[in-house]
Amino acid sequence: MNRSIHGLLSVITVLAAAGCQTTASEGSAAPPASDARSSPPPSADAATSSEPVAVTIVGAAKHDSVNVFPVDFGGAPLIDPTHRLVPQERGLDKRPAATKLAFATLPSGTLVLYDSTGSYGWLGELFAIAALNLTSHFGSTASKPVAQYVAGEMAAYKAVVYVGSTYGETLPVAFLDDVLGGTVPVIWLYDNIWQLANRSATFITDYGFNPWAFDISAIDTVTYKATALTRDGNNGSGIMQFNPLDPVKVTVLATATRADGTTLPWAIRSKNLTYVGEMPFSYIDFNDRYLAFCDLLFDTLAPTQKTRHRALLRLEDINPTTNATAFRAEVDYLYANAVPFAVAVVPIFLDPQGLSNAGKSVALRWVDRPAMLTELKYAATHGGSLIMHGYSHQFGNSFNPYDGVTADDFEFFQTHVDPVTDNVIYDGPVPGDSTAWAVGRINAGFAAFTAAGLAAPTVFEYPHYAGSPVDSAAISGLIGTAYHRGLYFGGDLGIVPSSPNHRLGQFFPYTVTDVYGWYVLPENIGNFEPLPFNNHPARLPADLIASAKSNLVIRDGFASFFFHPYYSLANLKAIVTGVKAAGYTFVSIDSL
Repeated sequence: MNRSIHGLLSVITVLAAAGCQTTASEGSAAPPASDARSSPPPSADAATSSEPVAVTIVGAAKHDSVNVFPVDFGGAPLIDPTHRLVPQERGLDKRPAATKLAFATLPSGTLVLYDSTGSYGWLGELFAIAALNLTSHFGSTASKPVAQYVAGEMAAYKAVVYVGSTYGETLPVAFLDDVLGGTVPVIWLYDNIWQLANRSATFITDYGFNPWAFDISAIDTVTYKATALTRDGNNGSGIMQFNPLDPVKVTVLATATRADGTTLPWAIRSKNLTYVGEMPFSYIDFNDRYLAFCDLLFDTLAPTQKTRHRALLRLEDINPTTNATAFRAEVDYLYANAVPFAVAVVPIFLDPQGLSNAGKSVALRWVDRPAMLTELKYAATHGGSLIMHGYSHQFGNSFNPYDGVTADDFEFFQTHVDPVTDNVIYDGPVPGDSTAWAVGRINAGFAAFTAAGLAAPTVFEYPHYAGSPVDSAAISGLIGTAYHRGLYFGGDLGIVPSSPNHRLGQFFPYTVTDVYGWYVLPENIGNFEPLPFNNHPARLPADLIASAKSNLVIRDGFASFFFHPYYSLANLKAIVTGVKAAGYTFVSIDSL
């Protein structure tokens, strides 16, 4: 059956609470997960613990978006049907300035500051994780709640990112005054920009703009570098509108387009401040305005970066039962066309229920299928780089969530399919999850590679892109490079207890070092999937090629995809040809 659950996210759970606008796209996906069908890394399910009421939105929609989170406007009044006014108290913040401390170190790295208070303080940490992951591409990073900021602290960094996720969180005067000091570049996301304006009586004159109101009208396009990127129309978080905005003092970096064709700035820059008018980590998909933010980071963190567009390809779910003839044909095609590729190797095939063997359980090692093993070794000498794709790509005797068969099920995270909605639900760590258990799986994988006469892999990929924080910490200590989309959890920054019900999915258009310490190779345009499943739409060659073209806005980015060998070689050829024609050069993961 081989399912490829690498969509974006399988289900969207959001919170409905007093004073909170609940918005969500139908069906949820992050960049497809990795393997069997085509589901993405689990959607960041909002909360199901001590938070307010959980609401599940189902069904397939235009967008297959991940990270459908609640929106809280903090009581900001509607001044008309499409605008919520933010505080207009310019220059009235008269709190005494904080005493600055001296930081003797030479400025280096990026400091990520984030909101942490209120009912949705947990969102601040998740968004900070996303920002940390991306900024790690450019060098060292550090993070802390903005409430803990110390006057003068940003002088120790080359840049600061503030993640404004909690409407009205009181920002320290130390932080506001240091931003207004103008000596360090600051990237400010979404909320509380009005507090900066309120701190200075001359803010509008100095910076050339006034944050006026959130435009909550239907907006489904953000244009950046003359490229129209998508924005999920179900995203009701709003985009900051300015009144006034001085075009002489302010550079508009990207524009958003309303349903009636009118536009407003999506991201702007003035002096030392870059401001993005919404949270770019919510409602993301393959062609999303998230890509604009990923590229804008270069302006501040690597302004001299030259343009370069590279592509990666991974052959997925290769196990002892893979069709040797089809696999060989794909390898020969790629090798003949000088296309390096990775091979996601599952060390053992298990079918504990015997669904493929008249009810008798099956366990096959590579040595049990010498013909396929020969082709695997052939691939390793003809442009292929072998990586470890879990150990068995399923979990025990359970249906997790499909049938317990290798390459169909999750291995490092427990899931089930909702019988009513057909969404894949991410439940939490598997029973018995622990550091020792995860290490045991990886060591068993190493042993299987050795027994098959294969070199020990140095790159790991989660089955279906999902694993617990415990698993990630354990596995990253054994294999330091990962090749998958990320799944991150509340508590990953060590400030609050771990919360598996708070999670965020993220794909990367370039290499990063994530919060688990993995050096992550990107997979950002998904995989060929001819039929819809679990509320995820089909993805045909044209869809992957379109995503590759959207990613051209990244000045030094990738178009990275995977392909299952049980699909026609013609589809692989179409994708490779289209990605090359878009301007990408295929490279080996060994070169990264």
